[in-house]
Amino acid sequence: MKTRRLVLAALLTAAAPLPASAFDLGNLTNQLSGALGTAQAPAQQAAQPHSGGGDSSGATNAAIAALSSGEVDQGLKTALSRGADIAVKELGRENGFYGNAKWRIPLPPAIEKASGLMRMAGLGAQADQLDLAINRAAEAAVPEAKTLLVNAVKTMSVQDAKGILTGGDEAATDYFKRKTEAPLTQKFLPIVTRATDQVGLAQTYNRFAGQAAQFGLVKADQASIQSYVTQQALDRLYQAIGEQEKAIRADPVGTGSKLLGKVFGAALGQ
Repeated sequence: MKTRRLVLAALLTAAAPLPASAFDLGNLTNQLSGALGTAQAPAQQAAQPHSGGGDSSGATNAAIAALSSGEVDQGLKTALSRGADIAVKELGRENGFYGNAKWRIPLPPAIEKASGLMRMAGLGAQADQLDLAINRAAEAAVPEAKTLLVNAVKTMSVQDAKGILTGGDEAATDYFKRKTEAPLTQKFLPIVTRATDQVGLAQTYNRFAGQAAQFGLVKADQASIQSYVTQQALDRLYQAIGEQEKAIRADPVGTGSKLLGKVFGAALGQ
């Protein structure tokens, strides 16, 4: 009984949530920030003399000025769509979370802290079962994100594109979150619930964590297994999209897309 009380007490312990990662647009933001605004008179800008006698910055500015607003807009949409598609495929498959140490969702902090005591009490198998269940739940939920992410990109206006290019390192992540986080939460929750309802430890956790949350002892997004897994899955999904975007920006020609090569290549002075 003493061991059981220790386990239940540990379940009431609060812990800090994992941070969500954001897009890092880096030099792309600075180099393309004026592209949409300057595209109205590309010939005039390209003809203007540049200081420095033909240095790389002058070539880059001329390449950017030669882009039309449509090319910049479509190039950004293509990049974000490609990044979202690859991220969903990477995570939304068997072992996309569970079999990858980078993306694997850990047990809720309260259970993680109590895991040693649980194993001493012969409850280790329950912890392992829940560990598998929460990651399988995330793997099953992520494919539901594809349609919403693609629609968010398709409906992106020229003003949205300009805001992403000029809004700083987190502008693209903020855009995706603003457009998709609320509806994705609603899509993920029932899938996660079905995957975890059969795990007894999940029900125990929900009972005690829910009570602890009322007293501020557990963060709101950890008050139930369902909310915890949903938020963790979304955080990792946005992080994965951000990493794909950075890879595309670093090597646009390598994507095999002429449009991406032209738009992002202009920003790189290629």
